[in-house]
Amino acid sequence: MFSVRVEADFAAAHFLSHYHGKCEHLHGHNYRVRLWSRGEDLDEGGMLADFGILKTALRQVIAGLDHSNLNDNPEFNNDPSAERIAAFIFKNVEALLPSFQVDPVRLWAVEVFETPTSMARYERE
Repeated sequence: MFSVRVEADFAAAHFLSHYHGKCEHLHGHNYRVRLWSRGEDLDEGGMLADFGILKTALRQVIAGLDHSNLNDNPEFNNDPSAERIAAFIFKNVEALLPSFQVDPVRLWAVEVFETPTSMARYERE
């Protein structure tokens, strides 16, 4: 089994409406996102996935989140947790991959780091 990973960053603000503690107040993060692709078969050039295509798709999705208040995005239900952000990015990158002639099944996981030591992961079942 092969896997490849690309990374990108974005900055955004959010608050968690159903959390009782400091995160219920508006605050921001410099998010780091890691996108993973996985598969058993390599193409004729010996690659699982083109890093450039994966980075382009990831950057297109996070561009809509960068420098925003994530609570303004209705898909997060006013609680843009790292878990929900990871699922959002996964599903939107997955939807973009066919336009790059990439099999979306190779998309395996998305990790969203709020800090260098706190991360949530969404992965294909």
